[in-house]
Parts: sequence; structure tokens; C-alpha cells
Amino acid sequence: MSYAPVALFAYNRPWHTQQTVEALLANVEAAQIPLIIFSDAPKNKAASKAVSEVRAYIRAIAGFKSITIVERDTNYGLARSIIDGVTKVCGEYGRVVVLEDDIVVSRYFLKFMNEALDLYEKEERVISIHGYVYPVKATLPETFFLRGADCWGWATWQRGWDLFEADGQALLQQLTQRKLTSSFDFEGAYPYTQMLRNQIRGKNDSWAIRWYASAFLKGKLTLYPGRSLILNIGNDSSGEHCATTNEFAGAIADSPISVDFIGIEGNAIARRAFAEFHKAVRPAVSSRVLRKLTDMVQRAR
Repeated sequence: MSYAPVALFAYNRPWHTQQTVEALLANVEAAQIPLIIFSDAPKNKAASKAVSEVRAYIRAIAGFKSITIVERDTNYGLARSIIDGVTKVCGEYGRVVVLEDDIVVSRYFLKFMNEALDLYEKEERVISIHGYVYPVKATLPETFFLRGADCWGWATWQRGWDLFEADGQALLQQLTQRKLTSSFDFEGAYPYTQMLRNQIRGKNDSWAIRWYASAFLKGKLTLYPGRSLILNIGNDSSGEHCATTNEFAGAIADSPISVDFIGIEGNAIARRAFAEFHKAVRPAVSSRVLRKLTDMVQRAR
């Protein structure tokens, strides 16, 4: 098996960063993994101390095959940092596993990611691998595909990332012209189209909504595990782009996910379960309140 490098994006949360790294080190594959950490610079004086604490911590990390630290000289912000970092790592290694500094992984995360990257490497319709699934009520298959791409503990190849379109307006125009907005929104269950509009208007700076739209418009699929390998610990108001919520927390897999080749097509049961989850946690509200909620949630992504 060839092991993909892990790109970890960190900013000003030393405790969260430590939890992320320690969980990653609990994976037996960690010793075979090149770890590349992108440490963003403080955007203001108030963030300087915490950024310095993060940098002091990451300089002392050990246990991976290699550790490379990229300390930004200026503040990139999350979207620019991830787009730049993923582009560079894919260019050098041909594949990448991506984590942010608030993602705690199962000890079977790296096994799943690397096995899936190897298995579907030549399958052009598969754009990425994802480690998180919502805490849905339905029983999901061991692995399944959904159209699009996702952002909490994910991996891709150079060929997948080459399809990323940074121009939100171009993405929205295609979704509208092709009458895909309803499907893009899981048949109205979640306002992803509105998130994209907000990105265009500068109300959020999300790379994730553009990654999802880029994959969706190309008809590409992402592989998910039936049990989540991810716990996001950042929905505690500690980050630059998150609010407090427990809606997305669920059990994390305590046994390996079996990675076997399955038919490369979207799974209707999983899609319906995702839509039902969205509807359950986001009841109908007025359009004005919905816009505010959408902005808040998108900043958490």
C-alpha cells in the first residue's frame, strides 16, 4: 500500500490541534505517513499568542514518517490556505488526506482512507474519499457513494483536485442553467445553493461549498464509510468560522471499515438519510432567519 501524506491546517487553537494530532498518532499507520502542517499567520494582534502556542506545539511533534511545517508569513484565511496547500501537496505527491485542526479521527481513519485511495485510484468517476457521516437514524451500508464532495476529513487525488473550480459565480451559473439547484440542495433539505450565493457575495469565504459544487456539476462521486471515522470538536465557538452546536456529533467507529469494491453509483438510501437528517435539524424558518443560519453554519465548515 502507498500511504498518502496528511495535510493538516492549523491556526490558533492549540488544544484542538493537539487533540487532532494525538488521535492521528493513535492510527498504527501514522509512522508511515508524511505529515505536512500548514500554520496560518495571525490576522490581528489578538490572535498572535495562540498562533505562537500552536507553532510551539507542532514543532515538537514526533511519530510520523516525516513532518514538514509551512508557517505562513501573512494570514491566508482558511479557504486560501486549504486551496493553496491541497494544490501543492497534490502536485508533489499525487494524492492527499486533508484535516483541519478540529477534526478528531478514529484509529482506523488512515487505514480506511489509504485503502480506499488505492482501490478507486483509477476510477475516474470517484473524486474523493470522506471520513465523516452524519449521525443519521438509518442503517447505512459499510461504504457507499454520494454525488459531490465533502469537507470533514477527506482525501483526493491530483486528478480529482484538478476539477476544483474557485469561481463561485461560474458554478452557480451552471447549477441554475442546468436546473440542478434542487438536487444540489438535497431536494430542498439544506440550503447549499444559498451558501454558494453567499460565497459569491463575500458573506462567507468557503472553499467547501465550491468543492462540493465542482464535484456535483461534473457528476463525480465521493465514497463514505457507513460508520463515521470523524468527530468534529470545533463546533464549540472556539474557531474563526464556527458556532456552538451538538447536532453533528455522533459515535466514532471503534472497528475497521471494510473497503471492498462496490458499484460506482449514488446510494439512494444514504441520500435519503442525509436529507432526513438535514430536515430534522433545520426546521422551516423564515427566509430572513434562514439566511442568517446559513451564514453561521457555512462558517463552521
